[in-house]
Amino acid sequence: MAADCEAWLNSNPVEVDNGSDSFVSEDENNGGALTANKNISNEINGNWLLSSSSSIHEARLKAKAKRRLRKNSSRDSGRGDSLSDNGDLVRGTSVAPTSPKSKLLDRRSRLGKGRGLPKKGGAGGKGVWGRSGEVYEPEHVDEKDPNYDEAQENCVYETVVPPLDERDFEKTVTPIVQEYFEHGDTNEVAELLADLNLGPMRSEVPSLAVSLALEAKASHRELTSRLLADLCGPVLIRSDMEKSFDKLLRELPDLVLDTPGAPQLMGQFIARAVRDQILSKSYIEGYKGRVGCEYTRAALDRAAVLLKMSKGGVRIDNQWGAGGGQRPVTQLVKEMNLLLKEYILSGDSKEAERCLKDLEVPHFHHEFVYEAIVMVLESKGEKTFKMVLQLFKSLSVSSIITVDQMRRGYERVYMDIAEINIDVPRAYFILEQFVEKSFNMAIIDVKLRDLCPCRGRKRFVSEGDGGVIKTES
Repeated sequence: MAADCEAWLNSNPVEVDNGSDSFVSEDENNGGALTANKNISNEINGNWLLSSSSSIHEARLKAKAKRRLRKNSSRDSGRGDSLSDNGDLVRGTSVAPTSPKSKLLDRRSRLGKGRGLPKKGGAGGKGVWGRSGEVYEPEHVDEKDPNYDEAQENCVYETVVPPLDERDFEKTVTPIVQEYFEHGDTNEVAELLADLNLGPMRSEVPSLAVSLALEAKASHRELTSRLLADLCGPVLIRSDMEKSFDKLLRELPDLVLDTPGAPQLMGQFIARAVRDQILSKSYIEGYKGRVGCEYTRAALDRAAVLLKMSKGGVRIDNQWGAGGGQRPVTQLVKEMNLLLKEYILSGDSKEAERCLKDLEVPHFHHEFVYEAIVMVLESKGEKTFKMVLQLFKSLSVSSIITVDQMRRGYERVYMDIAEINIDVPRAYFILEQFVEKSFNMAIIDVKLRDLCPCRGRKRFVSEGDGGVIKTES
């Protein structure tokens, strides 16, 4: 085909001005087009051919310039110059990007740098761990690294808790012991103390617990003795216990100022500790002949006496007594009856209040009210009647017995009055008088007074009834 075109051009020469520029005006372009149309004499395979080689060269130059300008216009995204469809230079026109989709999905660097590969092999980005299935091998230490240190190869990093000093010890351990008095769980205390770095202050734990228990109740002292027995082994050792009790014996003159019975209580703690095998049996004997303080001597004598009594069959395990919630009901009822009998004999209401508090059973005070009223019904004379009313008055004013417990005690008597009347024929009459006096002294309210049961009078049939009693409706 190229040979035919060349033969045709040679046979039809066309004159062309070689001095014209590649960029011509519109008239010259039109003129050239007319000249080209005149020189066209044939069509080969549907393609129009120019009449001279110079025209072909000129067309190639125009096409090349047009492609160059079109490429520049696509880079400038419509800014600058562009060519029209005829190849003319057009200024100030905005041409939209030819392929925005290709620009949007292009993963090559926008700065023109890089090799055009995806970022980090397709596994990078924020929050990405790496390629799926990639296994990281342990990093090998480079011995040629200038920051390499041989001592760092066998390093083990651990969380270090600084040891407690004297200032922080009491602030940290005191709340733990006080909370233990409420829940009574020795395992929780052992876990909390194990998390602390006690260091040299480890022997101060028993002395702090005992000093707090001296000012607390008997049930708290029992809990303290159990705590010391459970801590010896997991947290403390026997030498720590001995150091702690030695410190307590030295501080007895100061402890007596706050707790007058501290020497006797300390002797009970020592005897219980020896019994629980957290102190050696020779601990008391080690103080013989070298005790100058009278309080220390009294504490050691008390401990020695208790240990001798334990050999004779007396148990020291429950020397402090158990808390109200841990005691059997029969034992509580027995102690309340003893308390009432002592009060009737002594008439000391303050002592009765203190003894009732020491029982530590505020939820069981209705039993105390019940037993007191039954004692009044079974008694003879006015002494018990008046003394129980005075005791109820003082207990209600001081709120030792709450209104609810007082009400429950009276209601229990109301329910059992029929059975009590079997043994005490005048029980209904005495109860009505006692309830009325209680209402007048503001011990009970009107509703509780109106609930008091009363026994109806017996009515006989007139003349000839033969002693028959009328049935009550």
